[in-house]
Amino acid sequence: MFRPLALFIGLRYSQAKHKNKFVSFISIASILGISLGVAVLIVGLSTMNGFEKALREQMLAVIPHAELETVHGSFRNLNRSLQQAADYPGVIGASPYISLNGLLQKDNEMKALQIRAVMPESENNVTAVEQYIKGGGWELLEEGQNAIILGKSAAEKLDINVGDSLILILPPASGQHLKAPQQIKLTLAALFEMGGQLDNALGFMHIEDAKQILGMQSANGIALKVEDVLNAQILARDVGYSLSDYLYIKSWITSQGYLYQDIQMVKSLMYVILLLVIAVACFNIVSTLVMAVNEKKGDIAILKTMGASKWMLRGIFIVQGAFNGLIGSLLGALIGIYLALNLTDIIKFIENLIGHKFLSGDIYFIDFLPSQLIYSQVVVVTVIAFVMSVLSTVYPAWRASNVEPAEELGFSH
Repeated sequence: MFRPLALFIGLRYSQAKHKNKFVSFISIASILGISLGVAVLIVGLSTMNGFEKALREQMLAVIPHAELETVHGSFRNLNRSLQQAADYPGVIGASPYISLNGLLQKDNEMKALQIRAVMPESENNVTAVEQYIKGGGWELLEEGQNAIILGKSAAEKLDINVGDSLILILPPASGQHLKAPQQIKLTLAALFEMGGQLDNALGFMHIEDAKQILGMQSANGIALKVEDVLNAQILARDVGYSLSDYLYIKSWITSQGYLYQDIQMVKSLMYVILLLVIAVACFNIVSTLVMAVNEKKGDIAILKTMGASKWMLRGIFIVQGAFNGLIGSLLGALIGIYLALNLTDIIKFIENLIGHKFLSGDIYFIDFLPSQLIYSQVVVVTVIAFVMSVLSTVYPAWRASNVEPAEELGFSH
């Protein structure tokens, strides 16, 4: 009957109490170090995955993937340009818009804001803003009513409620700098709440009202929704080149792409830094095994005199170190999975406990800490940690196989 002796003895050594208590302490420290590194790496990667998912599903759901704006005036033939853009391969939807930058005034309170004048009938083709509007949808923007929909944060800063009136102050048109700013009376039709910085920086009105205010015949922008968001800039350029108007071409990558790049950079740095943490924990395995070899020299000498080969002796200590690595990796993976799956709730509980939010919606595009666990990443991290722990056993195992029985047994007498 085949008996893997190296495995049997290695596991016995792993579970046996050490004469030197310091060896036991270092052994436990190595397991806990690997567990901590694996758990933190899994939680960190899940957080970065969560930010990436929130960026795609929340921010990119409420801002157009790409935009085409005329250099001068408005589109000469808006309907034809819209149709061409919507029919372009890779484009899911298109909708016209007019962008205004101005000041909103309510009594003594003023707020700088970007107002997006949209066509209610087609805006859902490019964004999902309507689902965040409280008490209704785009039908609240009635043509000719000079109605506006504001973010909850902006409305709170202006101390205004739905149904109240406010003043929109627009700068003079280009070439009319000596004229007084234009003042338009608006009515707050509804509020939207997306839970991020857009609540504080964006407002919506009907495109026909904006045309009337600015004296425009047509829209000066077309918003696009595309299939591949990471390819939005290239696709927007191709669509823009296919149209006859002179256009400014931009996408979410030019305005918000730094967020995506930051997420990718932090994710890469986390791999490097936290794998170094695991590597330090693996050095504890080296220390444990070196001390274990010194402690077991007599046992090694006896095994050699009984015919144990060098590879069997190496196998014993590789098994002993790999056992610590396996326990540490699996324990870290279980802790990491639990924390990653419950991270958002845990952070909310801590925020309620201390009365402070870690992420402010005024600064970040979300006001909660997201988490998305990807099990393939858990497997990769766990396997890498285990392999690193096995590799750290090579030197002590090699050292154990070079023990001379005559010297050790002679010394014992």
